[in-house]
Amino acid sequence: MPAKRGAHMTPPPRPGGYAVRFGTTAAAKGWEELCRTAASNAWDAWVVLSEHPASTVNPNRQHLLKGDLRDHTHDGVVFDQWQYEVTSAGRIWYVVDEELKTVWVTWAGTGHPKLTD
Repeated sequence: MPAKRGAHMTPPPRPGGYAVRFGTTAAAKGWEELCRTAASNAWDAWVVLSEHPASTVNPNRQHLLKGDLRDHTHDGVVFDQWQYEVTSAGRIWYVVDEELKTVWVTWAGTGHPKLTD
């Protein structure tokens, strides 16, 4: 969908970096809410996802999901699903397509995901 007047301009990936895209409309809405409530942390999350999305350097914030949530199918391909902890409750779940250098955000929100309860 083309951008419209008043829409946020999304920066392109850095050379060698990753494009970050929404896998669902719900993920896009959750991201907007994270940006409204925790802008600085959301910016930090975007930098990590666009530069080193499959890193385990900071396991307190970024790690593979476990159990049934670890595998996620996107466009018919099964990927490992990661989590980035934006705030104490806010999360981003995503998969990394290394071939396309694209991060697909599968879920985002300000509250702890109910699937993990």
